[in-house]
Amino acid sequence: MKTKLYLANVMVFSFLLNSQAAEPIASPGAAVNAPEFKNLSDLKWDTILPDLGADSPEISILHVDPKTHATSLLIRTPKAIHVRKHWHTANESHTMIKGSGVLACDGKRFELAPGGFNFMPAKMVHEAWLPANSLTFITVDGAWDINWVEGPPTAADLSRTH
Repeated sequence: MKTKLYLANVMVFSFLLNSQAAEPIASPGAAVNAPEFKNLSDLKWDTILPDLGADSPEISILHVDPKTHATSLLIRTPKAIHVRKHWHTANESHTMIKGSGVLACDGKRFELAPGGFNFMPAKMVHEAWLPANSLTFITVDGAWDINWVEGPPTAADLSRTH
C-alpha cells in the first residue's frame, strides 16, 4: 500500500495510509486578497517523518491559496537525509535557500547551490539528498502531497550521501 503524505490543514500534516486525499482547509476568516508577512523566526514548524524524531525534516506552510490550493512552503533538515523516490500530484518547484542539495530524476542528478531553482512536472518521480541544516523553498500549483514510490525515508536514509 502506498504511503501518502497529505496536507490536512493549513499548518498541520498527517500521514494517511489510504488513497483518499485530504483537502487543505483555509484559515477561518482568511481573506483571499489580504497580504501576508512572515519572518523565518516566527514560523510554526511541524515534523514530517515522526518516526525519525528530532532528526526528521520539518515543514512550515507559508501560504495555501483557498481556491486553487496552490501551496508555498519551507522544508528544513536538522540532519542530512536522502528523500527517497516520490512524486506529487501538482507541478513543484524547489529553490535552495541554505545548503546545496542534489535532486535526481530521469536518471540524471543535478546539484542545486543556494539560490538554485528547479521545476518538476506533476507526477514526475524524483528524489533528493539534502545536507544538514538545509532550507528549501517549495511551491506547488495545487495541494501539496507526497506519494512515496518505495516508502518514506527511514533512519537508514539519514546522513546518506548521493
